[in-house]
Amino acid sequence: MKTYEIATIPGDGIGKEVVPAGQQVLEALAKTSSTYRFNFENFDWGADYFREHGVMIPDGGLDKIRNKDAILFGSAGDPHIPDHITLWGLRLKICQGFDQYANVRPTRILPGIDGPLKRCGPDDLNWVIVRENSEGEYAGVGGRVHQGHPIEAATDVSMMTRAGVERIMRFAFKLAQSRPRKLLTVITKSNAQRHAMVMWDEIALQISKEFPDVTWDKELVDASTARMINRPASLDTIVATNLHADILSDLAAALAGSLGIAPTGNIDPEHRYPSMFEPIHGSAFDIMGKGLANPVGTFWSCVMMLDHLGETDDAQRLMRAIEQVTANRAMHTRDLGGIATTAQVTQAVCELLTAPRQRKAA
Repeated sequence: MKTYEIATIPGDGIGKEVVPAGQQVLEALAKTSSTYRFNFENFDWGADYFREHGVMIPDGGLDKIRNKDAILFGSAGDPHIPDHITLWGLRLKICQGFDQYANVRPTRILPGIDGPLKRCGPDDLNWVIVRENSEGEYAGVGGRVHQGHPIEAATDVSMMTRAGVERIMRFAFKLAQSRPRKLLTVITKSNAQRHAMVMWDEIALQISKEFPDVTWDKELVDASTARMINRPASLDTIVATNLHADILSDLAAALAGSLGIAPTGNIDPEHRYPSMFEPIHGSAFDIMGKGLANPVGTFWSCVMMLDHLGETDDAQRLMRAIEQVTANRAMHTRDLGGIATTAQVTQAVCELLTAPRQRKAA
């Protein structure tokens, strides 16, 4: 029997509630399998660790998780610590340290959930957003000088490399090719950003010639926000820079009903390092400890983890269980207009996974 070594990093806020819920669901799923099991190791890195030690991750921390099969992550962010410290000290340190250059964010309207778009059915909003995850606007290039003086200056430089753009474009075209519609939209801003984004466009055209069966188009990022609302059915797979996709994926999640249901995979496609899976909702300190957090985004992230590990049948089983639970409005958490708790939603998914008839169908 195969054992998957999984690092759990709850991080901050409601991450400490939804990551244990995700572990509970994965353990329930593994109980019905005769071919694999999970071994979880928890790491208490985050804002609380920072308050005690002055760093979000200890020296050599990445080496402790380097040989894991995957990472289940909660969130980074604390109202008492500047956001750039929590983000760069934890999440981005892992993403960049393990070259998880493809951030993948599927979005669709799950059964039982009402999205805010009128005249939009589930088949009209079924997207996957590919976010360049290693450079671009979040490359970390820049600095501040003359702080506190009238001549103070600060820069953040969007750094794009041909190698980085080529690999994310090729990943996006391959992903689009694998989906039924074989449709890709490349998000750009080359009308105003005339150097890096022009190169982005040129490389998209170059890579497109490797995928003649993929239909693709190009859309300015500002126009794409209107397109997502007015013509959602015209989109399928979307590829964008680090910043653009960060913003557009939150809009996509809101249009699908809630940030609480949206998953993310930070992927190293070459499997050199562990990939990291997380909900996109953030630390949400306002509801921390109240049992109100929606664990669906974490569960869907676990589906992505299972797919990445090659356990595709059980990934589909877990996704079906999630859909059965969201279809029951009594199991909606507060963000979806319901009153169900994190524990109740988790229990409902676990019960579906371990029911005898589910095992026979697997």
